Amino acid sequence: MTSRIPASVLILTILIAGGCAKPPSEKLEAAEQAVKQAHESGANLYAPEEYAKLEGNLAAMKQEAADQEDKLALFKDYGKAEQLAATTATDAARIATEASQKKEEAKTAALQAQQIAQEAVSSTLELVAKAPVGKDRAAIEAIRNDAEALKASLTQVQAALDQEDYPAAQTQAKAIDEKSRAVSAEIQSALAKVQKRKSPTSTHKN
Repeated sequence: MTSRIPASVLILTILIAGGCAKPPSEKLEAAEQAVKQAHESGANLYAPEEYAKLEGNLAAMKQEAADQEDKLALFKDYGKAEQLAATTATDAARIATEASQKKEEAKTAALQAQQIAQEAVSSTLELVAKAPVGKDRAAIEAIRNDAEALKASLTQVQAALDQEDYPAAQTQAKAIDEKSRAVSAEIQSALAKVQKRKSPTSTHKN
């Protein structure tokens, strides 16, 4: 005569077996790695809002996994954590691609701005060499110092480019270009005054 296992025991056994859920470690790690790659692609700089949301989803995923880990085996359910992991990984891949494209665009813009700044500084230095030295010696010397400072500041643009901080490089290059134009205008004004002094119409005839 075979013994029968009580239905309550069978149900409990099934519940325990089903409740012994294991954390989806590989999927959680994959999601975390995807977010890391998005950061390396420059998402924090070129897609800051979306990257912030991505970090929020990653934090929620980790918290959900931790919450389930603290529960009794019978009540563990990693379904939500797994869903968050999948969403995070998918979004991270998309954001990384978009960030890479924006990064290349920013690089191109920064290099163009650097070239314009270099040309502006070069033109300014040429004008400085032509600047008159006379009564306005102190003023011309100040302008010359400004021009030399602009030349030195070009190294900061290159440093930003080397660090792949293209927004900063572009901003610095534009500032140098604007300052160079201002200095050039000062020199041209000084040259115009000298020309006016030398003009025959500006001299008195006896």
